[in-house]
Amino acid sequence: MLRNSQDSSAALKGVSAATANSENVAHAGLPARRACIFTLGCRLNQYETEVLRDKLAAAGYRVVEWGEPADLAIINTCTVTGLAEAKCRQIIRGFIKANPQGFCAVVGCYSQTGTPALARIPGIDLIVGNQDKLNVLDYVGDGTKNAVPVIVREKISREDFSVSFVGEMPFNKRANIKVQDGCNFMCSYCIIPFARGRARSRELGNLLDEARSLASRGVRELVLTGVNIGTYDNAGTDILGVVDALAAIPGIDRIRIGSIEPKTIPDGIFDRMSDPAHPLMPFLHLPIQSGCERILRDMHRHYTLTEYLEFVEQIASRVPDICIGTDIMIGFPGETDEEFAETCATFMNGPFAYCHVFTYSERAGTPAARRPDRVPVPVRQRRSAALRALSSQKRRAFMERYLGKDVEVLFENPAGDTFPGYTRNYLRVILPASEFPGEALANQMRTVRLISVAGDAFYATRIPEFHR
Repeated sequence: MLRNSQDSSAALKGVSAATANSENVAHAGLPARRACIFTLGCRLNQYETEVLRDKLAAAGYRVVEWGEPADLAIINTCTVTGLAEAKCRQIIRGFIKANPQGFCAVVGCYSQTGTPALARIPGIDLIVGNQDKLNVLDYVGDGTKNAVPVIVREKISREDFSVSFVGEMPFNKRANIKVQDGCNFMCSYCIIPFARGRARSRELGNLLDEARSLASRGVRELVLTGVNIGTYDNAGTDILGVVDALAAIPGIDRIRIGSIEPKTIPDGIFDRMSDPAHPLMPFLHLPIQSGCERILRDMHRHYTLTEYLEFVEQIASRVPDICIGTDIMIGFPGETDEEFAETCATFMNGPFAYCHVFTYSERAGTPAARRPDRVPVPVRQRRSAALRALSSQKRRAFMERYLGKDVEVLFENPAGDTFPGYTRNYLRVILPASEFPGEALANQMRTVRLISVAGDAFYATRIPEFHR
């Protein structure tokens, strides 16, 4: 059923009471209610999950690892492919089977577009679309299971927005920060404008308030996230203005842009990336989707192949050591063997360090899904595997350019007896803790030497003192 505004008001009162009860239980020395979250999909989903995690803790829940017994589960879903949706259903059923009395709330993109399929899964209590996902606790009430799932799927607003965040919760050393949501581009294969709505920007003051809060809690690197972040426009400020405003916040040493559409990038970005003193890091992930001109037209992309390639070559020449990644979709309707080979050649000959390979998946309601010239699924899978192998080769070649070099790394929390971290251009580095005995390197920057490659990461060593 679709909850109306009167029901929503009742739920809000319910969660207020539940929050108070949870705090009273905690104060009485009794166990707090346990909650867990599972996240599928993009970096934006990951950010929103962290907001929900903080809100759960602030409401008195004890947030436990996924797989532990829990009274409440929030599954933050993805709908970008059929495989992603199948994974969502698997995760949901797994929680319900393991926690038959647990309250199961499903939120996010699949909740927005696949409500009928989700509502047929026995044991789901609450389905919340993207408009209200960060307010999911307003609809949980006292956590009593529902006979049928309550559905909250409101029309997604087109207005700019703010995010209600909790400023005193624990943090990750690299923090995602949401700057934008939604997309107006309407590519022929993409369901995201229906799942996330039209493009809208976060209010700049609210964005900077969260950034300052993160900096005060020790965060040194921010990763800008959204659906189409280059279209940011709030009160006359564009994405370049956002970068400059964040760069002025004391304690923010690194700013990294997540995936961004190539036609939305202002020229001033490159001057900032090429300046070693500026917090904006030399890294860009620029989706190309196909290396074939005809396929790009059929996809309704906003550039020609020539325009895209000229653009990335210009970036590579202007920003020293930049790491450029891309997205490529394989098996779009009508794609021939020759066109797939053309895409592979485009990728291998371009200034890319790697690509993320996506196997085309029909999304109901999109123009591409109505086409009759579908590529057989086994062919899609075979081509995708071949391109992933080429991407691994290209990543390895890019990484080998840095062997033996001294690089600055921002290290994260220890993993066993090593410290992982990232260089300025987003190369993953693993440093044995024994290289800096007795030092807590988490959230610290060190210049180290890259000595070997293992998979998608470097192993590093301390620079000998006589070379420092």
